[in-house]
Amino acid sequence: MSSQKNLNTVTAGGLLVSLGIVYGDIGTSPLYTLKAIFNAVIGMPDPQVITPDTVLGALSCIVWTLTLQTTIKYVVITLRADNKGEGGIFSLYSLVRKNAKWLVIPAVVGGCALLADGIITPSITVTSAIEGLQLKFPNVSVIPIVISIITALFIIQQFGTNLVGKLFGPIMFLWFGTLGLLGILYVVQDFSIFKALNPYYAVKLIATNPKALLILGGVFLCTTGAEALYSDMGHCGRKNIRVSWIFVKAMLILNYLGQGVWILHHGNYDTNLNPFFEIVPAAYLLPMVALATVAAVIASQAMITGSFTLISEAVRLNLWPKVRINYPSNQKGQIYVPSINWILWGGCLIIVMIFETSAKMEGAYGLAINLTFLATTILVAAYMKRKKVPLYGIVIFMSVYVVLESTFLIGNMAKFFHGGWMTVLIGSALFTVMWCWYVSRKIKNRFVKYVEIEDYYQIISELSNDISVPKYSSQLVYLTSANFKTEIESKIIYSIIQKEPKRADVYWLVHVDVVDEPFTRDYKVEFLIPGKLIRIDFKLGFRVEQRVNLLYRKVIEELVKNGEVDITSQYTSLNKHKIAGDFRFVLLEKHLSKFSTLSFYERSIMDYYFILKRLSLSEERSFGLDSSYVDVEKVPLIFVTPDDIELNRLPV
Repeated sequence: MSSQKNLNTVTAGGLLVSLGIVYGDIGTSPLYTLKAIFNAVIGMPDPQVITPDTVLGALSCIVWTLTLQTTIKYVVITLRADNKGEGGIFSLYSLVRKNAKWLVIPAVVGGCALLADGIITPSITVTSAIEGLQLKFPNVSVIPIVISIITALFIIQQFGTNLVGKLFGPIMFLWFGTLGLLGILYVVQDFSIFKALNPYYAVKLIATNPKALLILGGVFLCTTGAEALYSDMGHCGRKNIRVSWIFVKAMLILNYLGQGVWILHHGNYDTNLNPFFEIVPAAYLLPMVALATVAAVIASQAMITGSFTLISEAVRLNLWPKVRINYPSNQKGQIYVPSINWILWGGCLIIVMIFETSAKMEGAYGLAINLTFLATTILVAAYMKRKKVPLYGIVIFMSVYVVLESTFLIGNMAKFFHGGWMTVLIGSALFTVMWCWYVSRKIKNRFVKYVEIEDYYQIISELSNDISVPKYSSQLVYLTSANFKTEIESKIIYSIIQKEPKRADVYWLVHVDVVDEPFTRDYKVEFLIPGKLIRIDFKLGFRVEQRVNLLYRKVIEELVKNGEVDITSQYTSLNKHKIAGDFRFVLLEKHLSKFSTLSFYERSIMDYYFILKRLSLSEERSFGLDSSYVDVEKVPLIFVTPDDIELNRLPV
């Protein structure tokens, strides 16, 4: 209830935080959007002269893209799809994944595109800002400065950004105020620019300009960052985002209109110019470059932390290998994923060094966001169906946004050989990881054999009391994937009874179920054999850290306190002193037998899975277990039987 209350509460602090967290990416889009559009118009081949109708048409496309994409789709519609106050593509997927299994595909595609965006955003925004220095110092080398800033940004992630984060809101308020002021200085020189608010000019441009698709590829850049409005809903609240968007949108449009006036009044526009910096008074150019650089860093920071959150959710939804996740500060929700941090850093350096200028990065940038938008559209439609929205409403929503975003996609694909290939390459590499991890789990589950646990109650009780068998541990714990208390994996029974009979005072079965709500922390205890076999079921939200060691210890403490279990050692010398018995976890690690009968596709998936598994965090570390009291037993994924083997015995 409190999360829903915070979601719909407007506060001055919340508005300021939303400016700093949510709008960094979309707030820096004026740095390169109009530049990208008019570079497409006057660039080779078939260069065109920039006419007033082209300027008004481009600006009209921007205004109505911000209205249709950002305002209506995200601010009005998508923000309604909150998961207990949380947003983001995986939060949305968690809400609808039971509707249809195929919805994992748009979720994975959207997640991979967002990660690709986390690589491209720092590259293009920081480069665009630093390029402003060339107006004052034409011979300055941009790339070393950009690489230094990006490297510093990724280095500080491990220390947490709590202190810096508090400055984001006021700085972005100053940034947006400056954007609006710069725009007004030129708008007052030519009020005819307000014709761009009429959608007629957008339609006319698209219908008549032979370079309409290339222009739309540039126009799309104005709405980059719209996904952040939804992803960061849990940090800022729905109402704060909606109210602050009114101010942000007004400032953005004023700045775009101001840049448009400058272009109208300067017929000598060429690809070396950037209208954003051209409307800045010469005396304030360096301070503006500095402010733009800080805004670019804030935009990059938002994408980096968003990538960390995305990966942590993907791990818990079994869409990404288990990786180390750190918590560098006490601030709620702030996490640091070292492996992703350095992957993003390496990706940024590669992009900066390959493309060198922001103009060459635009194709890659637009395509990444475009794919995320399409994925979100599909998932939102599924959510609307789940909420029993009338069919005609869903059809209208899908028709408008699939057509709109597909048109933008065609425009962005037109720039495939001018940077778009990089997005496809990065996204495809990330997709193979997510898809492999998802499919391999399905394959593994297909070969898990369950047995009725009641059939083994007597033998487990007798084994626990059989002093002829050396005691393995006082308290023996297995992690089970069985969803029902009546079942158990046959491999666990095999481990306890046959592989090496394991006598223990108490056997524990621990099951972790990741639920669709973000912050659920529930558990249930079942006494299958009183005092001998106990099962604990944890229900954890997809944003809750699965520290099984601490969670299990907490439950044990409560059970002991309530007198429900006795963990005192049964060794005579220790029992009289009330010493607690030892605990031991047994993890069963699957391996692929060379005799397995998988298809080529499944075999390839599993081979890739085991490579990823070697690179990922071990089971004991991912569950927060101390390796000193964990035993790992290897078991084959598929048990091969000799039934199909024929042998002839030769006479002696």
